[in-house]
Amino acid sequence: MNRLKESCALAFFKGALLKDPNGILIKPGENSQSGRWIKFTNVRDVVEMGPVLKAYINEAIEVEKAGLKVKFKDNTKLMLVEELQNRLDEIPALKTAFQKLTPGRRRGYNIYVSGAKQSKTREARVEQCMPKIFGGKGFFDCVCGHSKKHPRCDGSHQYIR
Repeated sequence: MNRLKESCALAFFKGALLKDPNGILIKPGENSQSGRWIKFTNVRDVVEMGPVLKAYINEAIEVEKAGLKVKFKDNTKLMLVEELQNRLDEIPALKTAFQKLTPGRRRGYNIYVSGAKQSKTREARVEQCMPKIFGGKGFFDCVCGHSKKHPRCDGSHQYIR
């Protein structure tokens, strides 16, 4: 179960393998390959869909028991946004550090930088990300070491032990 701002969702990690006869599974994001979810805005929807939800859950259990795997697209051919590529070409040490990152981390930086509409903003985002890239961290990685999955960590949660 995922809690969202104005709704909640029942998520399936291997949702792409489910049959979805009711057409209710949706991708959580445009870059999602395997995960799917069913969103709800009120309790009444959950109650009304009870039998359907049970069927989807049972199918997900059978997929897991069968050991089925999602066939992921080959993301090794990452087309970097121009501003990021230019900076990598200008600074060999940055390029080396970037290439040492996992493919998912490289893709995360590319998605973040490319999300800006203006070139000036994309350039600023590249500059903002450089310290984390040099540190071998992904965009969403914790930089202070106190929380391994703290999104966009700036070190302000260091009091957490």
